[in-house]
This record gives sequence, structure tokens and C-alpha cells, in this order.
Amino acid sequence: MTGRPTSAREGRRTVITGMGVVAPNGVGTDAFWKATREGVGALDRITREGCEHLPLKVAGEVRGFDPAALVEDRFLVQTDRFSHFAMAAAELALADAGLRAQDAASPYAIGVVTAAGSGGGEFGQRELQQLWGHGPRFVGPYQSIAWFYAASTGQISIRGGFKGPSGVVAGDEPGGLDAMAHAARSIRGGADAVVVGAAEAPLAPYSIVCQLGYPELSDAEDPQRAYLPFTDEARGFVPAEGGAMFVVEEGEAARRRGVRARAVVAGHAATFTGSGGWAASREGLARAIRGALAEAGRAPEEVDAVFADALGVPEADHAEALAISDALGRHAAKVPVTAPKTGVGRAYCAASALDTACAVLAMEHGVVPPTPHVTQADNGLDLVTGRARQADLSTVLVLSRGLLGANSALVLRRDEPGRP
Repeated sequence: MTGRPTSAREGRRTVITGMGVVAPNGVGTDAFWKATREGVGALDRITREGCEHLPLKVAGEVRGFDPAALVEDRFLVQTDRFSHFAMAAAELALADAGLRAQDAASPYAIGVVTAAGSGGGEFGQRELQQLWGHGPRFVGPYQSIAWFYAASTGQISIRGGFKGPSGVVAGDEPGGLDAMAHAARSIRGGADAVVVGAAEAPLAPYSIVCQLGYPELSDAEDPQRAYLPFTDEARGFVPAEGGAMFVVEEGEAARRRGVRARAVVAGHAATFTGSGGWAASREGLARAIRGALAEAGRAPEEVDAVFADALGVPEADHAEALAISDALGRHAAKVPVTAPKTGVGRAYCAASALDTACAVLAMEHGVVPPTPHVTQADNGLDLVTGRARQADLSTVLVLSRGLLGANSALVLRRDEPGRP
């Protein structure tokens, strides 16, 4: 691979040409965007079998999802629900971009990168119950691969015939943004296209029990009051399942194919401040914002909207508000800030991927979606609440932090011919 350019203005451009979404508030970008734009909340009481007695009561479930409508059965039987989401979203993204392996100069020119924080917990739980209840002969052969963080990358690659540079980001919540950066580096290094994104399915009983140790997890029983970042009532975050996948391409390759660039992946930066307290994330997130803007070649005052991490923990929310102010200066008080994830929940690595999809759709429609359930916030930021806000969006900032101390910022911009 070639060396990384010092600015996004140099070298090969990375553009988003396709998107696919499977979310608690809708499957497909049209349904997802309609609910997001209108501030429709999808948080509700958990209905998954075996979860009734657990202390976590509210989550963002993907209901009525039929993976067989988008993915062949022979792939579904080998994989966990998180990979079903990823494969379905990838199928939607590929259809949106009009891309197939045979359309490329070589199948080695198309790669796949996904992010996952927990892997296939539901599949693994089922097979372990078989092991302990009936013995090893009752454990299926796919247990060896279905739980694995990289399962979605592998299955999307095999199913699509993609043989290019591929990988998996097995990490903290910012993994969705970091995977996008990984894909952009592959594009700069010579790949024509990458299928990239993140999906999670953390709502099986075993997976929920693993999360109960997070002090940031909301234990509220009222879906309307369970996830209220940047407010005095904030009591933690609500987990969710689902995800978003994208097709990113080299700008010139996309032009030759005659497809539109829905957005430009302009800049990214990441830091790590550890799990010693949320106050430390202030400096780390501010540095990530500055780094992403520098790579994008954009000044702070050029940011038209911010999609916040919005953890829902007072200390963390305060640190994020200060980080935005530190990085954007006086502009921080003027730029619209939003957190659509309060309507669907925080889907770990997939949360930032869903926010990225929101950001692209917001630029296309000239609308900043609201922050569901939050009616009034006092954080020094211009948080969009109540209803969506019309705005001319050319440059958008997406933020994410992880429970273990990772911080990432991604800059997306509208494709404007003639503007670097």
C-alpha cells in the first residue's frame, strides 16, 4: 500500500456510493430516515425469549426482520443474528451502489471491512446449551465460526465474491468509524471499492448478562425516560441491535461506473484515553476532532452539524460538550448538535455506523434530525430537540467514544465538483 497522504485533498478520494440499514426504527434507508427525521422513538420493553427476568428492561430491538428476504438460507444457518444484520445491510448497500464483483476490473479490487464489539453471542449461547445439556455430539459445526468477530466480513466476502483487502475492527464503540477509516486507507492504497460498516446483536440473554457490569447501562423501565443524554435526568444508555453497511469507492472509479457520490469520506482521527474516568475523554475527543478536520482540510467554522456520541452519563456528556467546545471554539455554540440514537438505542460498534448513515442522509435532505425523548438540554450546545431543523449541510462531524476509552471523529462532506 502507498503511504498515507497528509491531507484528504491529496491522493485518491473515498466516496460513499451505497448504503444499507437495519435498525430498530426501520429496515432500509427510506424507512430508517423517515423515522429518524420525524424523531420517532423505537425504544421499548425487551421481548426476546429468556430475558424476562433480567434487570435490563428497555432496549432497541429490530422487530419484524426477515433475513431470508435478503440472504440465502445456506448463509443464514452458518451465522449469528449480528451477521444476518450485516449481510442484509450489505445487500441493500450493494444494490444501492449497483456494484457486483463481476462489475470490477478484478474481484481483488473490492474488499470488506466490518466492526464488531461482541460477536455472535446468541448463536454461541445456543450451542453451549446444547453442549452442557446434551453433549458434544449435539454442537453444530458452525459454532467454530459463527461467534467470531470476523464472521460478517468473511460471509460478506464469500457471498459477494470479493477478494480484495479485507479485515475486521474488533474493538470499542468507535469501531464503526474506525472501520470506515480502514476502508478509506484501502482505497488510497489501490482498492477500487470496499464494503464497510458494523452490525451488533447484543440482546440475547448471555449477551445481556455480559453487559450488566457496565455502570453506564440504564436500568430505567420507562422507554420514554430511559436514555436522556445532556439532561439532568440522564441515567445511562440503552443498548440496541442492528447496523449499517456502506459501499465506498475511489472517486474516479465511481465516476467511470456512472454512479453518484452520496458523500465524501474526508477525514478521521482516533485517540485512546483509557477507562479511568469520563473526564479524560474531553482531551482525547477534542484531539480526534482536530485531527479529523485537519485531514479533511476543513476549519472548525466549516462544520455544519455534529452527530454526538451522547452516552447519557452526566460526567461523560459534560466531557463531550467541553471537547466539542475545545475543538470548534466559538463555533461550538452555533453549530447544530444532534443525537438520533436516543430514539433507537446505542448499538455499540454499530451506533457510529448508524450515525454515519444519518449524517449522509441529513446532508442529502438538508435536515438535521432531532434528539428523540430529549425536550430540553442545558449543556452549552445547540442540541436539536423536538423536531428536525432545516439546514444547508456541506460538512458534518460524527463522534464516538467507547466504554473502554477509545475516541474517534469522522468528517463527511457533500460531494461538490470543483471543491477539494
